[in-house]
Amino acid sequence: MEGALVLTQARLWLGTPYRHQASTLGAGCDCLGLVRGVWRGLYGEEPEAPPPYRPDWAEIGVGEPLLEAFGRWLVAIPVSQARPGDVLAFRMAPGAAAKHCAIKAAPDRIIHAYWGRACVESALGRWWRERCVAAFRFPSPKQPTSPAKAGVQIEPTDLRDAAPG
Repeated sequence: MEGALVLTQARLWLGTPYRHQASTLGAGCDCLGLVRGVWRGLYGEEPEAPPPYRPDWAEIGVGEPLLEAFGRWLVAIPVSQARPGDVLAFRMAPGAAAKHCAIKAAPDRIIHAYWGRACVESALGRWWRERCVAAFRFPSPKQPTSPAKAGVQIEPTDLRDAAPG
């Protein structure tokens, strides 16, 4: 998928208030709700409904549901190859599941829904780069089926690079 098309959709969400588990343009979204809304803007209906999840980043020992879901519908890429329009996933605490995501807006910028704020564009500074554990690209329109359904297995440890730039 062309990054400019993804960014056009993502920028529509700027200013949408933060609302846990929401994905309604202008009314509310969280970080996953932003990615879900961009998906709908690009492809139409969402491929699957997300399960309930906690609003904090403290879930430990529950696997990697965010990375697994992204692996079913997006194309896993090395973090070092992420470009504007790609989805980045972040692990906020050691031992915790990756629970935050953003869309890369520029080499040093991300668009994400931030708790207590709204959907914003902010710096992809050192703090965020150190927590980035995976990157994904929206599939081209010619890839309508889940990569996992096509027999591709995604392991979260395979999605990491050495240190992201």
